Amino acid sequence: MDKKLVKVLDTTLRDGSQTASISFTLNDKIRIALYLDKIGIDFIEGGWPSSNPKDYEFFRKIKEYSLRSKVAAFGSTRRKDTKAEKDPTLNSILESDVDTAVIFGKSWILHVTDVLRVSKEDNLNLITESIEYLKQHGLYVIFDAEHFYQGFLDSADYAMQVIKAAEEAKADVIALADTNGGTTPDKIYDITSYVVKQTNVEIGLHMHNDIGCGVANTLMGVLAGARHVQGTINGIGERTGNADLIQIIPTLVLKFGFKVLKDINSLKELKPLSRLVYELSGVSPNPFQPYVGDNAFAHKAGVHADAVIKNHRAYEHVDPESVGNSRKILISEVAGSANLVNYLERLGINIDKKDPRLKSILQKIKDLENHGYSFDIAPASAALIALKDLGLYEKVFDVEYWKVINENGLALALVKVNSYLEASEGVGPVNAIDLAIRKALQNIFPDISKIKLIDYRVVLPGEIKNTESVVRVTIEFTDGEKQWKTIGVSRSVIEASIEALVSGFDYYIQISKKLKPLVV
Repeated sequence: MDKKLVKVLDTTLRDGSQTASISFTLNDKIRIALYLDKIGIDFIEGGWPSSNPKDYEFFRKIKEYSLRSKVAAFGSTRRKDTKAEKDPTLNSILESDVDTAVIFGKSWILHVTDVLRVSKEDNLNLITESIEYLKQHGLYVIFDAEHFYQGFLDSADYAMQVIKAAEEAKADVIALADTNGGTTPDKIYDITSYVVKQTNVEIGLHMHNDIGCGVANTLMGVLAGARHVQGTINGIGERTGNADLIQIIPTLVLKFGFKVLKDINSLKELKPLSRLVYELSGVSPNPFQPYVGDNAFAHKAGVHADAVIKNHRAYEHVDPESVGNSRKILISEVAGSANLVNYLERLGINIDKKDPRLKSILQKIKDLENHGYSFDIAPASAALIALKDLGLYEKVFDVEYWKVINENGLALALVKVNSYLEASEGVGPVNAIDLAIRKALQNIFPDISKIKLIDYRVVLPGEIKNTESVVRVTIEFTDGEKQWKTIGVSRSVIEASIEALVSGFDYYIQISKKLKPLVV
């Protein structure tokens, strides 16, 4: 066996679906499985076919696709009062018509005697007979030793009896599970090393994240000799989640030199895969997630930005593109000239770092941030400030008047833009004013119809200078090719929304007229 090869089992569709408030549809599960197969995941744990109709149907449906990944069905060892050949869980695995089975069994005496309520010897028989039954039917069997690390710390002798029973029953992989997620990395390394030395079977790892060490524990287990890892995309799972494969996989490849997935180019699919699972989970992406988060390679402080522009390695541990991400140089109150110069260059504007106008632009940005603005999350608004100070801004429309009526469930807006008077009814006041402004602008710029609002957020940043409470509104736009964000700040949410809306439309027109397209 190649000692640098680490196989990956993804349990997003099984353990991940046990996350509180997350429920995948059958179509969701298929889409995720196809993407996992695309990047070369070795095993896709599709679900527990005996537990619910959706998982049972998944195994039938997935056969319509030609996957290179091995699809695995999950279940438990046989019931204590049922023979293996009569056990509904084991037989549901066979009926799912997969060639890989994952079954879990007890390895902690507490669970054997207090939860399962059988003798220690009977528990060993449950494990042995279940594995042997599946092996007799030609399946590749992965045995998950549930609560192994807790069991080992309680009784190393019995925990090892469980491992030996699974090995003698010819399990292909024995995965050591930190089921309650409470074991520390040092203990994971020591215990895993011991097990690897005492066995002649492939050892795997299944870590939970209850003390925030799911990823660290997995990595320590691999360094201790395990060559099979289990986890979920984005670390979703029971309680605080499972070990995050999005962090584990690139670390194994880029930091330790292990062979994982099809090849190193598969790492570029990690961000799109992460986003797909977030989307189908109904969970907002974590911008601070290592490797794939929007802020994973974002540089805000002037000193950092200046260094990264000169040499990316100064503050980046890997190339962002290697994991499907990209570098971001942010504009904010802590930004320096390097941030602004880099940003303007991406707009197609070349300016010397020593140009005195930069200082003026940065000062305006800092003054506005002191009054509640946040330009690192809405860089298009900062771009408008820069264009004005650099003499590149051309005022092409003027919102001369606006009024919003929102009462008795009716939202109406009236606007006058460049002498065009328009009214609209909307689903709420912000939608009404958006529609009215669009109507007016389309008289002058028909392309405005391409623009869609894809995100709208209201934040209450608190009192500014202890004199006024303000509302911060950010809006994200797209024209189908690029995206941009603008910001508005006011004591009134309607006024802040109008500022963000008008700035968003203005930015699009300015960029379309003068500059090359930009994704911000």
